[in-house]
Amino acid sequence: MDTEASFAPSPTPPLRAQATEAVHAGRDDLAALGLHAPPIDLSTTYPSHDSRGEAERIDAFAATGARPDGPPVYSRLDNPTNARFETALARLEGTESAVAFASGMAALTAVLLARAAEGLRHVVAVRPLYGCSDHLLGAGLLGTEVTWTDPAGITDALRPDTGLVIVETPANPTLAEVDIRAVAHSCGSVPLLVDNTFATPVLQRPVEHGARIVLHSATKYLGGHGDVMGGVVACDEEFAARLRQVRFATGGVLHPMAGYLLLRGLSTLPVRVRAASASAAELARRLSADPRVARVHYPEIGGAMVSFEVYGDPHRVTAAVRLVTPAVSLGSVDTLIQHPASISHRIVDESDRHAAGVGDRLLRLSVGLEDVEDLWSDLCQALGGEVPPTRRSEDAAPVPAGAGGATGR
Repeated sequence: MDTEASFAPSPTPPLRAQATEAVHAGRDDLAALGLHAPPIDLSTTYPSHDSRGEAERIDAFAATGARPDGPPVYSRLDNPTNARFETALARLEGTESAVAFASGMAALTAVLLARAAEGLRHVVAVRPLYGCSDHLLGAGLLGTEVTWTDPAGITDALRPDTGLVIVETPANPTLAEVDIRAVAHSCGSVPLLVDNTFATPVLQRPVEHGARIVLHSATKYLGGHGDVMGGVVACDEEFAARLRQVRFATGGVLHPMAGYLLLRGLSTLPVRVRAASASAAELARRLSADPRVARVHYPEIGGAMVSFEVYGDPHRVTAAVRLVTPAVSLGSVDTLIQHPASISHRIVDESDRHAAGVGDRLLRLSVGLEDVEDLWSDLCQALGGEVPPTRRSEDAAPVPAGAGGATGR
């Protein structure tokens, strides 16, 4: 219907609790449209008999990157269903805008290209990052140059052509945490990008601590059911406009069905994250007391991710689980386990992996919504009988993730 085609986010959203925003943001106009569920607009193109008007709107988009007024022109430029998801995510992150992409890597690529287009090709980054993010930066596939450092070295690493500082906190897969406010201060005028995939806006909103760009692999917790792929960048409207132009030119668009599923996923995000986090905290406590486990990493901020290092063969553990699913990715309603050195971070050079705390015996557990006793029973049988003769008492508690990728105390 015409009113759906001209959907635009409310310029002055009411102040509401996060749980309320998760359910209602991006859907505020539905009652007036006589709808309860958000419609899915699958059109790739939109008819118009006013070619002069179309030309003016395309020219305006090319000049500003702002969403065109009126009905959409072409789905690579904008889509009403995806716009709803973008509006909702921006509300949850507390930013002016958000721009959705086909995947998290497409979202990061767009950010790097947008900064490079301004002659700012240098990036300062803190390990660990998601393995493919690490590879994209280090391989120079987009013509960027990266300087790896710890949080304390960020200021010294900045150059006149630095366009971005990137951190992931809690980090994948060690769950290392950084002080976002302190890092943002070290960045000066250079934008700080925080990959907030693990924490989600339920546990932290990086812009409240000085970050200017927030990245999500929406495939993970935002979707939440392991059945949709997407990425999204939350930021101010000025940078969002540049990202829309990059998205239009490169074609890394989110499919409308994915946009619908992601919007639906946001409605239960607070409930899912809190429930899974409670189970994760309990599993971290039990794993810390288990003599078959050498060390447990669980972030101070909490969350549904647990990493732990085993004394025995980690591959035997992933092969032995029965309820837990041995698979890549995370953030689903079911619990997943994987061996980062073999999969998610295999693409990172071995010496760099180890320096970032990604050891060969490290396992990453994404805790879902199953009963915690069932999960513990499965982990116990999967760990088997590989019990070391002694266990230091200092290893009997989860290790808070340290700054800049450091693990341990």
